[in-house]
Amino acid sequence: MAETDSRPTNFIRQIVDKDLQSGLHQSICTRFPPEPNGYLHIGHAKSICLNFGIAEDYQGTCNLRFDDTNPEKEDIDFVNSIKNDVHWLGFEWNGAERYSSNYFDQLHGYAVELIQKGLAYVDFSNQDDMREMRGTLTQPGKHSPYRDTSVETNLTEFAKMTAGEYTEGHCVLRAKIDMASAFMCMRDPVIYRIRFAHHHQTGDKWCVYPMYDFTHCISDAIEGITHSLCTLEFQDNRRLYDWVIENITIEAKPRQYEFSRLNLEYTVLSKRKLIQLVDEKQVSGWDDPRMPTIAGLRRRGYTPASVVEFCKRIGVTKMDNMVEMSMLEACIREDLNESANRAMAVLDPVKIVIENYPEGQTEQLQAANHPNDETKGSRILPFGKQVLIEAEDFREEANKKFKRLVLGKEVRLRNAYVIKAERVEKDEQGEVKTIYCTYDADTLGKDPADGRKVKGVIHWVSAEHGIPAEIRLYDRLFTVPNPAAQEDFLATINPQSLVVKNGVVEPNLQHAEVGQAVQFERTGYFCKDKDSQPDHLVFNRTVGLRDTWAKIGD
Repeated sequence: MAETDSRPTNFIRQIVDKDLQSGLHQSICTRFPPEPNGYLHIGHAKSICLNFGIAEDYQGTCNLRFDDTNPEKEDIDFVNSIKNDVHWLGFEWNGAERYSSNYFDQLHGYAVELIQKGLAYVDFSNQDDMREMRGTLTQPGKHSPYRDTSVETNLTEFAKMTAGEYTEGHCVLRAKIDMASAFMCMRDPVIYRIRFAHHHQTGDKWCVYPMYDFTHCISDAIEGITHSLCTLEFQDNRRLYDWVIENITIEAKPRQYEFSRLNLEYTVLSKRKLIQLVDEKQVSGWDDPRMPTIAGLRRRGYTPASVVEFCKRIGVTKMDNMVEMSMLEACIREDLNESANRAMAVLDPVKIVIENYPEGQTEQLQAANHPNDETKGSRILPFGKQVLIEAEDFREEANKKFKRLVLGKEVRLRNAYVIKAERVEKDEQGEVKTIYCTYDADTLGKDPADGRKVKGVIHWVSAEHGIPAEIRLYDRLFTVPNPAAQEDFLATINPQSLVVKNGVVEPNLQHAEVGQAVQFERTGYFCKDKDSQPDHLVFNRTVGLRDTWAKIGD
């Protein structure tokens, strides 16, 4: 199938094109094989978009298969979160979800076949001895004293392992390949180990579990996967992948191809480090909006379209590189600029009293929901004698560059009137508590009649009708672009990654749905958080209106 102009291309798609044109494959079958020991992150999103995207574009299929060979670290909650994330990104897998554990009987049979062929043996060496015998990158390994055990003995010992007659760590099943190989993964790798652990799919049926490198290639072959796509750290392991397939009796011969993993600035994408962040309560959980997990991005207010667009922009290559966080943030800004309704919220309120406004009067002012999309309609904003503005939008004295409210000068309240600051009232600490203003009643929707020019426009919320809200200002979790390269990555956590404000929002947001995106005018993009209650609204900042971090590097 030829590429169309609208379809992205990369070296993997060129391989797929070649395989279809040569007749090597009549159709394409890919797979996404996560291990259910945590939540998916933005790097997994890249793999999801690649595997499912190729399947869609070539009218093929993509399987969702859980690599569930390590029951001690896996959980059904992780399984469910992964399924939810794939669906949220907009993809459907082929048939029902699959599990490596579906193939445990077949995998065990292939292990027995390798033993029968003299290509696997049970090793009773302890871990320290095995590590020493493995050799180094410059020194070949040494043969285990159990390497030449007879086929019959190995079959008996493996049967005992399977029957639970040995304790964990007492022995393992190893492939017999080449202890002098330049590739460490080929130096008689372990392919089965003993684990007395309850499995979320198979219960207590098994006490021996296959290793990933043995399981993955066989699962691909069983499912008829044509192109097994993985990240570059598995490049050397392709030799073991091919060795297993070549030495068992199985018809399908899948091929593995590697691409660069995603490295994203100001975050970590190592599953181990993400688990550490959660376990040590550096974050509130896997879906903390500061986490690079898909669930965290979703809770923060990222849209599926923005994540998919990001994955499209970074592309698929064989070269490792660090992607700027600003690229991800640009994708969500562009999406929400088009789709998010506007609203007004005051994060650090200071009260304005309009002294010449009629006492007890409330007007219902009309405001567009989106400045560039009339189809989104309008909303009603209650306006009265007292309103709240941002504390930073007022100064007693300021130069001409300050386009907001200054004592003795005028500014326009968004969608409302022009007001003039006349005097202030301060508290005991000298902080401005109330700003007393006057308004020009003839400036609703028009300039002052005498031709006065009012350049500044600020947002506001009715003091009487505004709704108190907890505003969570999320920022980058780390202060350095590459925290994983630091000796202690936790020491670089950004102390300002979450700042909580007790703000006030316009009353129209009282009934916003959880996850609903909105632009707080002049502030940023936000969404309603799941912690919200009827009497306690919570909004998360998704991203600011502009990249404030760009200034740091200037």
